[in-house]
Amino acid sequence: MAAMTPTAADPTRSRGPRSPRRPRPRPRVWRGAVLALAGVYFLLPLLASFVFTVHVPGRGVTFDAYTELLGAEGFTTSLLLSLGLAAATIALSLLLAVPALVAVRLGAPRLRSVVEVMCTLPLVVPPIALVTGITTVLRWGPEHLSRTPLYQTFIAVQNEDFPVVLVLAYTVLALPFVHRSLDAGLRAVDVPTLVEAARSCGASWPHVVLRVLVPNLRSSLAGAAFLTLALVLGEFTIASLLGFRPFAVWIVSISGSQARMSVAVSILSLLVTWLLLLLLSRAGTASATASPAPTTSRKES
Repeated sequence: MAAMTPTAADPTRSRGPRSPRRPRPRPRVWRGAVLALAGVYFLLPLLASFVFTVHVPGRGVTFDAYTELLGAEGFTTSLLLSLGLAAATIALSLLLAVPALVAVRLGAPRLRSVVEVMCTLPLVVPPIALVTGITTVLRWGPEHLSRTPLYQTFIAVQNEDFPVVLVLAYTVLALPFVHRSLDAGLRAVDVPTLVEAARSCGASWPHVVLRVLVPNLRSSLAGAAFLTLALVLGEFTIASLLGFRPFAVWIVSISGSQARMSVAVSILSLLVTWLLLLLLSRAGTASATASPAPTTSRKES
């Protein structure tokens, strides 16, 4: 009977499986503090710039810097020129990068590192060195090719209405950003399987690229386009040294005589860039067509 009596509970014995502890909710105070500091860091200079444009000592608050902006000499011309250069640069850089990266991924994967090094070289070469080489070539061409048809080509690429030489220079500068964006998109997509499936259905190579690969790379294309647009709108060194006057050069040219207007233009250009970023991100994430969800067929008994 004594052996059958319950004994004191042994503290060393296992008490059964314990219920898993719920993770303690992390305090969100630090997140709010970090976001607040980031907002102050980014918005405070913009607020100070806006106050500088609307507050004139002795006159109070006035919006003359913004109302006189559209009528300023060279504003519309320089802005349209920069937008046209940006559109041409985006088209040329994507036309060069997309087929090259797809071909390397399908036919020669070992050349990926070589293409990556070649596309990232513009990050190593300073813009001042690049524009020096461009200037040397533009001076050498008309002198030695004056009796050949290429002479007119050298003259045409330097047309002030639309300088093609800036498009070529901006394409070289944008290659690292375009390559990074497209390479990340191609790594996230099973390109060989998509291409093989499309080719087995009888699709041609242009159809495969335009109708199969491009829709799957929409977000990467939108990111590359936005980075190129921001680069072209803010580039000053090459355009200034070559003697052209796009939007960035025009802002600097009026900063000495009309400081408030130049700051107002900078604020508006930043807002326009943000708006274009939202539009491009929207275009990159939106689906082309809303496809219905696939339904599973029931098994026949």
